[in-house]
Amino acid sequence: MRQRVELAITGMTCASCAARIEKRLNKLDGVAANVNFASEHAAVAFDPARIDIEDLIGAVEAAGYGAALPETVSDEDPTRAYRFRLVLAVALTIPLVIFAWVAAARPAGWEWVSLVLATPVVAYAGWPFHRAAATNARHGVATMDTLISIGTLSAWTWSAVVLFAGISTNVYFDTAGAITALILVGRYLEARAKRRSGEAIRSLLELGAKEALVLRDGTEVLVPIEELAVGEQFVVRPGEKVATDGIVIKGSSAIDASMLTGESVPVEVGPGDRLSGATINSSGRLVVEATNVGATTALSQIARLVAEAQAGKAPVQRLADRVSAFFVPIVIGVATLTLLGWLLLGGIATTAAFTAAVAVVVIACPCALGLATPTALMVGTGRGAQLGIVIKGAEVLEQTRQITTIVLDKTGTITEGKMAVSAVVPAPGVAEDELVRVVAAAEDASEHPIARAIAAYGRERLGTLCEVESFSARAGLGIEAVVDGRAVVVGRPSLLADWGISLSDELTAEVARLEATGATVVAVATDGSVAGLVAAADRIKATSRTAIAELRALGLTPVLLTGDNEATARAVAAAVGIERVLAGVLPEDKAAEVARLQAAGEVVAMVGDGVNDAPALAKADLGLSIGTGTDIAIEASDITLVSGDLRAAADAIRLSRRTLSTIKGNLFWAFGYNVAAIPLAVAGVVNPIVAAAAMAFSSVFVVTNSLRLRRFSPSEVHR
Repeated sequence: MRQRVELAITGMTCASCAARIEKRLNKLDGVAANVNFASEHAAVAFDPARIDIEDLIGAVEAAGYGAALPETVSDEDPTRAYRFRLVLAVALTIPLVIFAWVAAARPAGWEWVSLVLATPVVAYAGWPFHRAAATNARHGVATMDTLISIGTLSAWTWSAVVLFAGISTNVYFDTAGAITALILVGRYLEARAKRRSGEAIRSLLELGAKEALVLRDGTEVLVPIEELAVGEQFVVRPGEKVATDGIVIKGSSAIDASMLTGESVPVEVGPGDRLSGATINSSGRLVVEATNVGATTALSQIARLVAEAQAGKAPVQRLADRVSAFFVPIVIGVATLTLLGWLLLGGIATTAAFTAAVAVVVIACPCALGLATPTALMVGTGRGAQLGIVIKGAEVLEQTRQITTIVLDKTGTITEGKMAVSAVVPAPGVAEDELVRVVAAAEDASEHPIARAIAAYGRERLGTLCEVESFSARAGLGIEAVVDGRAVVVGRPSLLADWGISLSDELTAEVARLEATGATVVAVATDGSVAGLVAAADRIKATSRTAIAELRALGLTPVLLTGDNEATARAVAAAVGIERVLAGVLPEDKAAEVARLQAAGEVVAMVGDGVNDAPALAKADLGLSIGTGTDIAIEASDITLVSGDLRAAADAIRLSRRTLSTIKGNLFWAFGYNVAAIPLAVAGVVNPIVAAAAMAFSSVFVVTNSLRLRRFSPSEVHR
């Protein structure tokens, strides 16, 4: 059985580093690895029977980088490593640039002063670049650090040689210092932006409670969350976080689940309701039985899914990876040809030829290519997690762009998934409250969903229900009971007929009208006379119609897929604005219906929530599981909508498309920058200092552009 592990990688400086580590890991027997340059993590699947984690870490170290399990790595600010070197480089480079560009500010022997100022900048501030370049050279490879190291050392060495040799020509200490300082500025801003891009998943993991108030032998004991076990009962007081996933045993309250669902309205809960860990108890005291702890909680699973998505690669990234793998050697070759070309063919001074070659080396660094996809993916999936939208993989982004049809399950997706009384029709001469009092009391002893809905309606309307003296259920027909000494029959009209009771023409017509709306109607008789009708229906979610309108606005055709009868399905579809209906579909046939749509040329998204939806979710081109749903539905889907609100499906597709658009924009900029900049450097139009600034700006631009996804918000139509 294959095992998955995440490794924290250190020492990467560009996309080609990530590509090399990935290649080294994938050479191991039975290993499949993805290395994410932006998050500095590797997602590795391997067979523990053939290889262990130490082998994986050894392979990374053999490539010249560091690796460790994430829990053994301190969460240190990544900008700290650059801070002092950057301050030193900037402080010493400013006078270097002034001496080089402002003749009036030059002191006597300014070239020697420049040597003294530039040496610590190149040697100390730029040491991480030289160290990485040397490490890579030992492994016979070249990276972005190789380009930076060659560029700065070439400028410094050339200048030092001509200075000590007394040759009367230009020195380039300012170039060596400025390149180092500007690259450090770019690295510092890049590190800070990359940390911000991963804040969503870190903040998600930090939301969990640190302690739990456990009931042990009738006493409340405060214990670390790690000591809480499945099956134990714990107390959640008003204002506290729910310690872990569980079922309410006692008490009622309103739960703020916005950190998981993105929905700000608290949810009322009581005995039997499920809670997710890290949600907040707004009011009453609750006693909860733990059902999941540690890595199996909803919060941990969401964090895991998001982390796996961030470690993945969108198809558009693979081109960038291929380019980065051989880009650096090509750049070094172009720089060499530039130097030789200017010297042999251009007829210009050696210093000018040297300057053009250094500019080529510096401006061509492919860092922006490596950051284009992972930073956008990290920010987009992180923002989705904050909104209760879990995107499971980078490939999902491409799929959302192509979708033409969205298939919607009815129960639990468009409707609430539970029955509620929709109409009460008393017979002539019967008071409505009296009808409700009798039928609710009789149904209270039944476990049927319609009976539970009628009993709940009676409690809500009347407060308390009277006692039932006797009760019997007639399978498939209804119930018979005695309430307050009166014989009560509730069920199908055929059950009443067994008692010699028939409905009037008016009530029969009312039954037909209510059933046409999708409701289930029960008839009620007391002491041999018809008392009236009660209709129950699975209520349509208040937001479903708006959600359908938003999906249409995205260019999708909605299709209702349900096992219910045609009349009920048509009624629900008409209420929410769906024209195409597939009714009477058995659970095992749902996937076949999706396949039929695909065979007709449709690219299909499927939205569902239950075990019976899992095959269809897996078969669809894009699967979206609604609500917390079932584990199997979530595993089978590509996107999980934690809130249970269908509007989140439209938001998920919008966010996925926006993220894909950002990735493509980043790649266009990164490719375009190199395509335009390298010829300018070869032509001698761009000097090394401007090249360094442009290279640093391109990386910062790509990351900053990705960070715009943090401002993505749900559609203003309904928020």
